[in-house]
Amino acid sequence: MSNEIKSVEYGLEKIFEGAQDFLPLMGTDYVEFIVGNAKQAAHYYKTAFGFQSVAYAGLETGLRDRASYVVKQDKIRFVFTTPLTADSELNNHIVKHGDGVKVVALWVEDARKSFEETTKRGAKVYMEPTVETDEFGEVVRAGIYTYGETVHMFVERKNYNGTFLPGYREWKSDYNPAPTGLKYVDHMVGNVGWNEMNTWVKWYEEVMGFVNFLSFDDKQITTEYSALMSKVMSNGNGRIKFPINEPAEGKKKSQIEEYLDFYGGPGVQHIAIATDDIIKTVSDLKSRGVEFLSQPPQAYYDAVPARLGGHKDAFKEDIKEIQKLGIMVDADEEGYLLQIFTKPVEDRPTLFYEIIQRMGARGFGAGNFKALFESIEREQELRGTL
Repeated sequence: MSNEIKSVEYGLEKIFEGAQDFLPLMGTDYVEFIVGNAKQAAHYYKTAFGFQSVAYAGLETGLRDRASYVVKQDKIRFVFTTPLTADSELNNHIVKHGDGVKVVALWVEDARKSFEETTKRGAKVYMEPTVETDEFGEVVRAGIYTYGETVHMFVERKNYNGTFLPGYREWKSDYNPAPTGLKYVDHMVGNVGWNEMNTWVKWYEEVMGFVNFLSFDDKQITTEYSALMSKVMSNGNGRIKFPINEPAEGKKKSQIEEYLDFYGGPGVQHIAIATDDIIKTVSDLKSRGVEFLSQPPQAYYDAVPARLGGHKDAFKEDIKEIQKLGIMVDADEEGYLLQIFTKPVEDRPTLFYEIIQRMGARGFGAGNFKALFESIEREQELRGTL
């Protein structure tokens, strides 16, 4: 029995008794990407993923060094930011990392207290508590560094009713493709360097009050050629989950090593987004040009009924349709889940997305690891990086 299933059996409520309450988090507020061309990136996410225009900040709003476009789908807010001048510090981020996630913003009731509690426990300061105001009220933000150059921004917006943040104006567009059924950020995965996973697990425990409620070692996450290790960190209410990966020794270069080489260090590897109808969502995404990893072999789908165990009778989806789309299935004691992974969404083999539908399951698809990583390795081989 996998550690994942054991942990779910143990009960998340029991596991989370160890979580600290000094940092109550209400959800993911937004994710900000530093990119080479924010206007085009926003257009891509609208066209391919079904996001809608929300807000804009740039030269027309008084910013001289950057432009930012905000898009939204259900509870998900993405911000794409581009430097406008050659001397902007943001250029260094793009040169080193390519397009990538810079800020994982967390919605809090009290940004000042969140900043105070984390910095006194050792967090490195990114931005002191700052009050931002306009005619719609005020927002308080404060930031700390996590792994690599990634930032957690605490966002307090209880006294604000504007479109996004002060300094942004509403972005009205005649082009707003229909949404694809993406609901909210389920979890976000970070890749760190050799022997750094436990360091960052400890950091999340001590600085953020998170708990490690799932662990996978290189015996569970392994193929013929490569391996990795992963631990899942969660805050007390389970709304924020950050799996952390590190490489492990294998015959060839793992996907984590490939990421670290091309990203230039630790960073966000993938964002998992929840949907209520994965078949419709994936069908829509494919029709709009989103590329997914190659599907598992026939033997994988022949074994799905056995993998479902006691949830076989509750399984509502058509296996043939699932197989046609390349969607994977896994189960734990609580239920089952369906998941699929995109190819990297930019030229560097770094950031990608997971689409996930949970039918009671609280795990992360441990039964799919081997099939998933073999699929990733096929892509690595084509890139010459395996």
